[in-house]
Amino acid sequence: MKATLLLSACLAVTAVAQDFPALDQRLTNYDYPFEVQMHAFASQGQDLEMAYMDVKPESPNGKAVLLLHGKNFSGAYWEKTANLLAKEGFRVIIPDQIGFGKSSKPLAFQYSFQELCTDTKGLLDELQIPGVSVVGHSMGGMVATRFVLMFPERCEKLVLANPIGLEDWKRMVPYQPIEEAVAAEMKKDPEAVKSYMSQAYFDGKWDEAWNDLLAIQAGWTKGADKEHMARISAITADMIFTQPVLYEFPDITVPTLLIIGERDRTAIGKNRADAKTAEKMGLYDRLGQKTANAIPNSTYVALPGIGHVPQVEAFPQYAKALVGFLEK
Repeated sequence: MKATLLLSACLAVTAVAQDFPALDQRLTNYDYPFEVQMHAFASQGQDLEMAYMDVKPESPNGKAVLLLHGKNFSGAYWEKTANLLAKEGFRVIIPDQIGFGKSSKPLAFQYSFQELCTDTKGLLDELQIPGVSVVGHSMGGMVATRFVLMFPERCEKLVLANPIGLEDWKRMVPYQPIEEAVAAEMKKDPEAVKSYMSQAYFDGKWDEAWNDLLAIQAGWTKGADKEHMARISAITADMIFTQPVLYEFPDITVPTLLIIGERDRTAIGKNRADAKTAEKMGLYDRLGQKTANAIPNSTYVALPGIGHVPQVEAFPQYAKALVGFLEK
């Protein structure tokens, strides 16, 4: 019986690995849902490229929306949201931040939310888009928050869909040096990526319809650039861990919508916390409302029983809240 169970587990891992092809650091062989363009610019003494998609509606309403991805994702997972918004008349701009997706991934680079926001503003300047509503998911919620704090004159509204950074993890768990983080990343394989997403995002469950969320991270663990991407992941995780935005939520001046899947338990560093502390981390059913209370002129939409990716797991409810808010 034990041998049978072990064989089944091995076959399951093999099946996961075979499902996802190896990918290079710029996702050369990974197709995005819309045409990908490059915003070329110089920063910190380097020539860089920011990949982005510019989805234009058939019947424009004169408004633009900026979609900002999470750490374990890229602009590609916004496909359904972008199609929805374009149908409603919005122009949709979907960048891959530097260090993510199809964009440049420099190692000798000071990653900060201020840097990412400055780069993103440069893209909007190049596209001659004066104002946007900003939608951020997961890490993208931290980028979006910093963006509206830095450039409030360019922002009409803010939407945070299960953002991370709603608590200050560096006050809860020990710091992990970069080299230790790189070593941990190097141990990952497709099954480890799936296990993390399943536990953190979907309450230990998995639906094959969610496999697209795995493809990039799983592909990088199998590709020739695995070590490069492990280091990128480590230093961008360090950015997230050491640069909280929650203390500035009261300074947000634009109307804000929070769409919160309250089953979410995402928390950076939870695996390094003691058991008692870990139990208190990533409780979105509490953190979501607490954040809404901290942000002036905010609206809170709770999605009970939904996890970290509401735009995938509960699209109809998410879409209704999103469009209703943006069209006000």
